[in-house]
Formats: sequence, C-alpha cells, structure tokens
Amino acid sequence: MRFHVIAAALLWAAFVESRKIRGISSSYKRFYRERKSFLCIDGSKMIPFEQVNDDYCDCADGSDEPGTSACPRGRFYCTNLGFRPHYIPSSRVNDGICDCCDASDEYNSHVRCQNTCWNLGQKERAYVEGQMKTLDEGLRLKQQLIEEGVLLWREKQAQLRELQRAAEDLQIKLEEHRRRKHEADRLKEQTLKALKAGDKGLRHQNSTVSHLFQLLDSNKDGSISVDEIKAKVVLVHDEKRVLSEDEALIKDAHSAPGGLMSEDPHLKAADRAAEWEATDLKKVEEAYETVNMEISDLQRKLGIDYGTDWEYLFLNGQCYKLKVYEYMYTLCPFNMVSQKSSAGVEVSLGKWGMWAGPPKNHYSQMVYENGEPCWQGGSRTTTVTLTCGTETALRLVKEPSKCQYTMDFETPVACQPVLKQRGVHSEL
Repeated sequence: MRFHVIAAALLWAAFVESRKIRGISSSYKRFYRERKSFLCIDGSKMIPFEQVNDDYCDCADGSDEPGTSACPRGRFYCTNLGFRPHYIPSSRVNDGICDCCDASDEYNSHVRCQNTCWNLGQKERAYVEGQMKTLDEGLRLKQQLIEEGVLLWREKQAQLRELQRAAEDLQIKLEEHRRRKHEADRLKEQTLKALKAGDKGLRHQNSTVSHLFQLLDSNKDGSISVDEIKAKVVLVHDEKRVLSEDEALIKDAHSAPGGLMSEDPHLKAADRAAEWEATDLKKVEEAYETVNMEISDLQRKLGIDYGTDWEYLFLNGQCYKLKVYEYMYTLCPFNMVSQKSSAGVEVSLGKWGMWAGPPKNHYSQMVYENGEPCWQGGSRTTTVTLTCGTETALRLVKEPSKCQYTMDFETPVACQPVLKQRGVHSEL
C-alpha cells in the first residue's frame, strides 16, 4: 500500500512539473525552478509559483503562461526533437490545429496530433546533405573557373599589349602614307599646271579648228558626216580614191570632257599614283581605327570588377536565356538584360551598372539600370541575385513591381565556403 502511495505521489509531482515547464526552451528553464514564488521575466511582478501555467495571465509579458493560451503576448516553445525547434504564438496552444511537429502544442485538445518530427528531420537532413554536395561540387568548379579566369585575364592583358603595339606600327604607317599621298597630290598638281602652261599656245589654233568644225557640223550632233562635208566643201575627185565614211566622220574632240589634256600620259600617271595613294591611305586609316576600337573595347572590359580572383570573368561575352510564359528573358552578364515577347518585340530591362551585394558578400547581386522608359515614368531596372549551384543558368525571373525586375542566376562562382559551416543545423 505504501509503495502505491509513493508511486502516485511521484507521478503527480511529475505531472505538475511537466505542466509548469511545458512550452519552455532549455535556455529559459532556469527561470522556472520550483520555488515558493515566481518573478515575471520582465521583472514587473512576483506571483506564487502555483500560478504558473494555471491558464490565467498574471504577467504582462506572458511569461507565467508559457504552456497555455491565456496570455496574448505569450510564446510556446516547440521542442520538436529530431527536427528544428521553434516558437509559436501561445494563442495556438490547444486550438485544434497541430503546429508543433512533436504535437506538444495540442496536449489538452480533442485533436490527436501525430509526431512527424522524425520524418521532417529526415527530409531536412537529406536536403542539407544535397546542399552540401552541391556546395562541395560548386566550390570545386569555382576553383577551376578561378584558374581559368586568371589565365583568361593574362590572355586579355597580352592581347591588349599586342593591339597597342599594332596601333603604334599603324600610326607610323599612317604618317608615311599621309606623306606619300601629299607628294602624289603635289606631283599631280604640278603636272596639271605644266600642261595648262603648254596648252596656252594651242588655244588660238584650237579656236580656228573648232570654228571650222561647227561650220561643217550642220545638224549639230557633234560629228561630221560625208554628206555634211559634200554640202559645204567642193571636193577634188581622185579617180582611184573616194572619201570614205570613216574618213569623213570626225568627232569634236575639243568639245569632249577633258579635251586633249586628259589624254596626256604624264597626267594620267600622276592621277593614277594619287588614286593609289588615296586608296592605300584609306585602308591604313580604317585598320588604325579598327585597332583603336578594339583597344577601347578591351580596356573597357578589363576595367570591370570580375571578383577578387577574376572568377566572374568567364561570364563576359556569354548570354543566358529563360522563357517565362510568352516572354523570353536574356541576361548577358556585364552587358545587358532584355525581354522579348512572342510577337518579336524586344525591350531593354537595363544595362550593366554595378555590384550591389552586402559588404560580407559584395558579389552576390548585380544591378542593371537605365533600361527602356516605363510608361508610368522612370526606366526599367533589373536586380540579379547570384546563387550557388553546379551549373551556370538563369533560373527565375519576376516583376515584383512595375518595371522593376528580379532574376535568380545560378553559378558555381557564387558558392562561398562559409555556407558549408552554416549548412547543418545543430538541432538535427
């Protein structure tokens, strides 16, 4: 009999104790040690310990009712052994809805909740394990991309030096061709002046010939036929020879463009030389302009921040697409973002602006700004969040507000070793 009394007393004490500490995390149990009185955690009031968890709110901070729904500001702690512990508002205690996976919030409810913490924990652990594998693989790929980025950076620097040397050589050639073009133009001008000076003595004779030609050219067609000569000239007939049409047909060479001066071989040679030099100069000028444009473009690309180890350099010159409903979105890192409808209308969603991640992870966000104007005013902008993954791909596009776009961009170079330390929950 005495044994049964002791056992019943122990069970009752355990029940009372469990009632009083229900809904309390291990870090707060020191406030709920069995004693004659209980001090509200905010220090505002002292109450008898028997009033803890008696379903009546005595403390303003709700600390006397952690295991009931009596206090509006109270919190109930779900231990959730095997899964992640968390707090719920105390108003959800015994409300007929299972909030804690260990069913501890419905201890006095008509609902029979199942303990699902172990299953949830397994799923969580599998997810974390998958994330850890992704992180490990991502970090491995990132190291490869860093090594490739360093090599690519050196190649770009060598390419820039080569282009700069080519520009210097073309500059020398350009000055030489300009000098030769100037000489050819001067020689042509001198030849033309000499021909004009020699042509003055022939002008009187040419004037007489021209007058005679006009007299014979009855129909003013610029040539003289046999009939026109017969009409104007008394012919001395030769019994053996008759004037042919070819002999009679005379063109007005003096009225043709350029006259006799254009037929001068010296002038022709000078003119050809000037044309050749002009053509060569144009080719050198175009080559010089092309090389300088390539230098400017390469300097602009090398001026971009590609990360501390140039790990993001491989993204330059690449574009990634994702179709969302009737739109095709294109992200070209360090260049632009666009949206193309099924009708073929393409709209700029922004041009490369800057890195915009927080100080601890500066390279986690990109901002593309100054896209096409929005009908409500302002220009379209896009914020790209970089996430860790084993592939480089555009994963998600949203428009949370008008003409303000967000994108999730997965790439190994976004993987950070610090994530590996935070990946596993200590509660599991």
